[in-house]
Amino acid sequence: MSGLLALLDDVAAIAKVAASSIDDVMGQAVKAGSKAAGAVIDDAAVTPKYVHGFQPARELPMVWKIARGSLINKLVYLLPVGLLLTNFAPWLIPPLLMLGGAYLCFEGAEKIFHALFPGDGHAPAEGKTIDDPLHLEEQKVQGAIKTDFILSAEIMTIALAAIPPSGFWMEASTLAVVGILITLVVYGSVALIVKMDDIGLWLAQVGRLGVTRWTGRMIVKAMPGLMKVLTVVGTAAMLWVGGSIIIHGLGQMGWHYPEEVIHHAAVAVASLTPENMHGAVEWITTAAIDGVLGVLLGLILIPVGTKLITPLWNAVFGGKKDESAATH
Repeated sequence: MSGLLALLDDVAAIAKVAASSIDDVMGQAVKAGSKAAGAVIDDAAVTPKYVHGFQPARELPMVWKIARGSLINKLVYLLPVGLLLTNFAPWLIPPLLMLGGAYLCFEGAEKIFHALFPGDGHAPAEGKTIDDPLHLEEQKVQGAIKTDFILSAEIMTIALAAIPPSGFWMEASTLAVVGILITLVVYGSVALIVKMDDIGLWLAQVGRLGVTRWTGRMIVKAMPGLMKVLTVVGTAAMLWVGGSIIIHGLGQMGWHYPEEVIHHAAVAVASLTPENMHGAVEWITTAAIDGVLGVLLGLILIPVGTKLITPLWNAVFGGKKDESAATH
């Protein structure tokens, strides 16, 4: 009997330790995730544009594919790489993040360029139509997952930096929880956004009250405008995050001058406003300057990406893809 009681005491002690560890992980995950809130908002704003324009029945499956890719990005690739780099090669993190930031700048600037010059080398070939919607869907999903990879890297790096020094497994557990929670929040929000028009249509058709049907009609009318706004916000978010990654990375690598100039400019602009608005105006000014720098860098990278990197990539991998497509 005494042996059984001792065993129960041991089990209870282990349960307390486990519960304490779970509480610690969740507490650290919430704190670390809140530090990455800016990049999380960007991620939620960027993604809906990849789903826009497809049949309603394909929207949620596409969101699920992107969310699954995002989880794989965070848990399979970024989490172990982030932990390894943090513990063994922290000096590699800034340049790798800057490469990701440069990609975001390139993608955002390219979208602006094609919006201003829609016929510049991107008109469809004469007589050629897209007759494989599943292929187009897959292209969009893969594009979203690539963009998510960069934003997820930023989110996971910020979260990892916010985790207090602890054991390897505590850091890994906390970072995994951050990745899962953020993915649920981001893609749950995205799923809600892309299905709002269907929700509005349902309310307009089956609502018992006049105000319910009116609300449904207003939602349906507002959604095209909202999707356009989200497209603009998503592009601006890519440029802002990309520019800020570059500037912050330069500071981490020892060149603080750009960061200091932007900070002084933001403080100067904020000083022209009422004191209770200083913080908000300083943040907005910093974000705006980062975004402008992101546009300029992206425009510089467009010819590099389209004339050098893309042809090289297609030369290396294009043939394999064509052969794969032919076999199917």
